[in-house]
Amino acid sequence: MWSTRSYDTLSPQVIVESVLNYGDWPDFTRLTEIFGIKQTSQLFDELKNKKRTNLRPKTINYFTKYFEKHA
Repeated sequence: MWSTRSYDTLSPQVIVESVLNYGDWPDFTRLTEIFGIKQTSQLFDELKNKKRTNLRPKTINYFTKYFEKHA
């Protein structure tokens, strides 16, 4: 995501996936400011439940627990 210049063409799923995999905590808080905690959680659920996902296992574990508590 950071390597593109066409940010307007990125889907919300690509943005969430990139921030959760490669971003830091300020990136995540900015993401939730933009999309909201509920929508971010829904997008995360869509990504993790795909047959094939690019989310790391530790990322899935952490944010599954995080969103269960906070969303």
